[in-house]
Amino acid sequence: MPRKSWHDKEFPIFTSMQLNFTPRETELLQLVANAADELKIEAFVVGGFVRDKILNRNCKDIDIVCVGSGIDLAKKVAEKIQPKPYVSFFKNFGTAQIKLHDIELEFVGARKESYRRESRKPIVEDGTLEDDQNRRDFTINALAIHLSKEKFGEIIDSFSGLEDLKNGIIRTPLNPEITFDDDPLRMLRAVRFASQLNFKIEEKTYQTIEPLADRLKIISQERITDELNKIILSKKPSVGFKLLFNTKLLHQFFPEMVKLQGVSMVENYGHKDNFYHTLKVLDNLSENTNDLWLRWSAILHDIAKPATQRFEEGHGWTFHGHEVVGARWTPKIFTRLKLPLDEKMKFVQKMVALHLRPISLTKENITDSAIRRIIFDAGDDLESLLLLCDADITSKNEEKVKRYKENLKLVLQKIKEVEERDHIRNWQPPITGEIIMQTFNIRPSREVGTIKDAIKDAILDGVITNDYDAAFALMLEKGKELNLKIC
Repeated sequence: MPRKSWHDKEFPIFTSMQLNFTPRETELLQLVANAADELKIEAFVVGGFVRDKILNRNCKDIDIVCVGSGIDLAKKVAEKIQPKPYVSFFKNFGTAQIKLHDIELEFVGARKESYRRESRKPIVEDGTLEDDQNRRDFTINALAIHLSKEKFGEIIDSFSGLEDLKNGIIRTPLNPEITFDDDPLRMLRAVRFASQLNFKIEEKTYQTIEPLADRLKIISQERITDELNKIILSKKPSVGFKLLFNTKLLHQFFPEMVKLQGVSMVENYGHKDNFYHTLKVLDNLSENTNDLWLRWSAILHDIAKPATQRFEEGHGWTFHGHEVVGARWTPKIFTRLKLPLDEKMKFVQKMVALHLRPISLTKENITDSAIRRIIFDAGDDLESLLLLCDADITSKNEEKVKRYKENLKLVLQKIKEVEERDHIRNWQPPITGEIIMQTFNIRPSREVGTIKDAIKDAILDGVITNDYDAAFALMLEKGKELNLKIC
């Protein structure tokens, strides 16, 4: 059977399919249907909720399109819910929202859109369901569910979206060149859905992206980063990042990551491709955590390798200090990508700075001093750091991977033993700055910091015991070296 084309204007196409609505969803959709009937307007569920119900995915957002006023429909629905919920609405956009504790309902009147090339903000006019479906980004998001009494629950499939869901295809309902040129964010959304759902982007749709990649410049960084974070939170983020790279979308907003790709060769010495290594680390990590910021740590852990890459005669390629440079770059990258600059950024920065430390311990005799230092420096983020380090063990040589993982297990065991014995995590030295200043009658100064660091290092290195008397004695000794007098 030939594929239905939008040119044929065969609207609507009804499909009989039993969707597994929850009792709560059925209740709310019936309320919407009754409210629409009272207002004598047609209403439909559209978009992601329909797609996710068919795919048996959870969805807490229900988008309602009506041929009429979405605000009026929202108000009528609210009257039927007890206790009556608050209706937030935006008159300029003709949209309304009802937030319930378990579900959010979004209401909008059916509309048609036209675009100016310099902006993704459309000129909006009232329209029909057909107009509303025409403006959807992908066929799988252009599905609708009828909410009339006669056709309640029937699926309207005007662009063979069900077929694309079955075949795992991302396809635009109309010409992809027009769809993406009108709203370039849709290119990122295509990659995001492909990554989240493990779908393939239809060939014509895919081939249209690269020539239009530079159109992302009209999109706000916040919107770009929102889509990027959703890709990062995919079950297998590498799927999305490979698509971003191959379509040149990544080049528009994340050049540092693009530079990771490639292998330099000198005198038959090469190194691993840091781009694909990073993706492998990210995938490995994603198997064990949904923490967005730990996943960002995987993305940035080797970000400075191209900048620190050096070839040493007889040795090969080195990347000395890439963890230090990478940690220094992290705030700059977060600022440009409009990511938070709070504790989340500091966490990522810490992970990047420390990511080599546990692995390096596997290459030498593990001393209690080195173990105490990594416990102290990582603090409450030690478990996250160890997850990152485990994910960072990648090689085509399975024996090498096995050996590294066994060594890391030894480090973990040693950490456990030292932590149970010495209680170093989030530990504070027994001598405070206030005690130092009172003892020598000095103000806050470089000398105070010097003495504090000396006490901390001596305890971590096992030179003195972790108690007040030993620390106080060392304080007096260091004070004497600095020509400080006891009061």
